[in-house]
Amino acid sequence: MALIEQVKSEIDEVLDLVDESQLDDVEPLLTKDKRIFVLGAGRSGLMARAFAMRLMHIGYTPFVIGETITPSVQADDVMVAVSGSGNTKSIVELAEKAKGNGATLIGVTSNKESKLAQLADKAIVVPGATKAGDGVKSIQLLSTLFDQTVHITLDVLCLKLSRRDHTSNAVAAHAHSNME
Repeated sequence: MALIEQVKSEIDEVLDLVDESQLDDVEPLLTKDKRIFVLGAGRSGLMARAFAMRLMHIGYTPFVIGETITPSVQADDVMVAVSGSGNTKSIVELAEKAKGNGATLIGVTSNKESKLAQLADKAIVVPGATKAGDGVKSIQLLSTLFDQTVHITLDVLCLKLSRRDHTSNAVAAHAHSNME
């Protein structure tokens, strides 16, 4: 089997295991009157940033933890923390801090038994392989399968939000950067 076919097969296997009702459970927590903070380290952090970007396109107010212009997390904010293992110390500590400040925590992880999943108000389990060995096994390096499937899963969540809010592609395109 060609490598592309193997990778597609792995992605399909993981996405078949994602419980879409978890996205439906998270959807009411994400509203345009809330500030949404995203958090992740390494490639998981890049997936979190991609999610924040798409949220901005569909009219939300996202911030990326660690950026210089990111304000403090307060009560009534929402934090979306992404960690394949769900046990990355820096992510868990900041998630705990956000909860301590009164934020609602959404954990996105491959490991439903992880510290992040247990701490979260709502969890989205994306069981792709991680460098810690969690999830569906993969021929790909480290956490590539988790990262790929988290990207798709969070894009599906944005699609659900855009449909709920009646946000058209034209409206999203208007918010897209024009400084390219």
